[in-house]
Amino acid sequence: MNYYLGVDIGSTTTKIVLISVKDYDKTEIIDYGIQETGPDGNKTALELMNNVLGKHGIRVEEIRNIVATGYGRVKVDFVDKTKTEISCHAKGVIFVFPNARTIIDIGGQDSKVIKVGKNGAVVDFVMNDKCAAGTGRFLEIMAKVLQEDLKNFGHIHNMVPDYVEITNICTVFAESEVITLITEGIEKEKIIKGLNYSVAKRALSLAKRVGIDKDIIMSGGVAKNKGVVQALENLLGTNVYVPEEPQIMGALGAALFAREM
Repeated sequence: MNYYLGVDIGSTTTKIVLISVKDYDKTEIIDYGIQETGPDGNKTALELMNNVLGKHGIRVEEIRNIVATGYGRVKVDFVDKTKTEISCHAKGVIFVFPNARTIIDIGGQDSKVIKVGKNGAVVDFVMNDKCAAGTGRFLEIMAKVLQEDLKNFGHIHNMVPDYVEITNICTVFAESEVITLITEGIEKEKIIKGLNYSVAKRALSLAKRVGIDKDIIMSGGVAKNKGVVQALENLLGTNVYVPEEPQIMGALGAALFAREM
């Protein structure tokens, strides 16, 4: 049995994925871990690795290769190689969804859209990493303003038939807009649905810049918000597929690159 590990250190969360390659080159995901990155991404990644390996009685020496990706990949001191976020996210998604052609990944503080060819290679991509608009951080801030648990946004999305338009894409101005809507007595549910649509529209505008082809896959932490996924499906007029654990696609891709080393 050969083991390989992928590490994805994001600005908000750190993810690791442990895979194994058995006879006949059969690759399986053994386990994964997700934790807030905190001030020291390297320490967080090391803790996650030790926890996952410990659960399965695997020694560090048994790991053939380790590859890191993400915002903090250059700070990891226990890996064999680093790879870009784009290539790792594409690699991970294609492993789960071989027919993927458009990948919409929305994380804590950035969002990206990747166009993938029939051979799984990256054809084009676009990133929004300069502004919190349309990211998980945007929704976190709005949840605090609304005094609502962000985990409830998906459920609340379907509680009302329509929504109020959030016109500002800048997080600071959108926060002021939401406060104004609250003081005007607009239903919180309609505001939340509007926020979900705001994120979906931001993602759609990015996707249009690289071209949208089916199958469309959504990954990243925001993909856990079913309201954003449904809003995106409504805007696109087609299905958007979400991995069982959308946050680990980058780490999975890194592990798959480790396997190829």
